[in-house]
Amino acid sequence: MFCGVDEAGKGAVLGPMVVAAVGCDHEDLLPDIGIKDSKQLSPQKRTGLYEEITNTCSIALRVVSAGEIDSGRKSMTLNVLLARLHAAVINDLSPHLAYVDACDVIAERHGHMVTNFLGCECRVVAEHHADEFYPLVSAASIIAKVVRDREIEALAEKYGDIGSGYPSDQRTVDFLSAAIQHSGKPPVFARASWKTVEKMISERSQASILDFS
Repeated sequence: MFCGVDEAGKGAVLGPMVVAAVGCDHEDLLPDIGIKDSKQLSPQKRTGLYEEITNTCSIALRVVSAGEIDSGRKSMTLNVLLARLHAAVINDLSPHLAYVDACDVIAERHGHMVTNFLGCECRVVAEHHADEFYPLVSAASIIAKVVRDREIEALAEKYGDIGSGYPSDQRTVDFLSAAIQHSGKPPVFARASWKTVEKMISERSQASILDFS
């Protein structure tokens, strides 16, 4: 079996990170269905391809909550945490070759980390922008993105408009700022270890001291 691995939501401040692996017996199984990097596709196209991929290939997933990310970062870097998660989804499929979208600035180093965490015999090829070159990684990117989008939609239904969950999104920043101003702490689905959150909490604390003075 061959597989591709990618994630969605690595840099988000709200919501989970989703890591996906997509496996199949033949590398050339996917190009005919128009696989591309998920960021190049409309939500409608991604959803259609999601159904096609899940009906055609083997899938492994990890949906990692904000709390789990914060907890993991207490003892390791985000890159090491991702290497562990990449290895976990590869282990689920037990392929003989895995293509991985490298998150480390040194792609080879990320590949070595993933290999060290594996519990199966598998050759790991880690490259930057692998989702642009390997259809299986593109497929994993689509699966991860669709699953994360559904998680964000579920949060929005419960808490209101939270935007995309990324700190570059003004709707996300406005939601997070209002939540922290109201309660003094971030919502449970925010990554408290992110600098965006730490800065907002610090600014609120300073403003409170000034108000008291």
